[in-house]
Amino acid sequence: MRESVHSLDWFLYGSIPTAHSLAKLADFKSHITGSTIVGLAYGYWGVSTQSMSIESGIVAAGLCSVSGMLPDLDSDSGIPLRETSLFISAVVPILMIHRFRDLGFTAEDMAVAAMLLYIAIRFIAVEFFKRYTVHRGMWHSVPAAIIAGLIAYLVMPCPSDALRLYKSLAVVLGFVVHLVMDELWSVDTSGGIRFKKSFGTALKFFGTDGLANFAVYSKLILLLVLAWEDGAIVDQIGRAHV
Repeated sequence: MRESVHSLDWFLYGSIPTAHSLAKLADFKSHITGSTIVGLAYGYWGVSTQSMSIESGIVAAGLCSVSGMLPDLDSDSGIPLRETSLFISAVVPILMIHRFRDLGFTAEDMAVAAMLLYIAIRFIAVEFFKRYTVHRGMWHSVPAAIIAGLIAYLVMPCPSDALRLYKSLAVVLGFVVHLVMDELWSVDTSGGIRFKKSFGTALKFFGTDGLANFAVYSKLILLLVLAWEDGAIVDQIGRAHV
């Protein structure tokens, strides 16, 4: 019986989970639950008050939901990192279909680009996060949430700027929900209010590492410039492709 339980654990988790890994999984599910609830409210708000279509509301709700996983990219290992990287590497190429069309890609070009994106995200980007980030570092911060929203803005061209901004803000919102939940869980209310050591390490604008702060804000400024000049850059690349 014990061997069958271990076999099931191996099938579900890729290894026999420890108490620590199961705790991380519980946190992971809680984050997804929180961002999904907020995403549903955000999607409804867009449809009911901002004249967004039902389809756009559903997409925005989904983006907010899955963005609740993004801060866990700086996890050292385990289920959060694996699930997050797998999902992002599969979804991003789909979200970029309209971008590929704007660039004048053929169907074959899109297929090749999608495969390259999957490899780049699944292996290269994830390895980068493993090597050069620490859990609760600057990837757990407000500027990182804005960076995630700007990346979404760049990969998802829309018929209108309002719709594009609406979807991009869904990513920021889901990211921030994760940060807020981390801060709430850093407050121990058993036997009075006590702040854990992790309090203040998620919902922040600056960390303790000056180099990490510089790297994050440099990326933020670069993405802001790219977002501002997006139309001109796409037109130039499209002409060069033709």
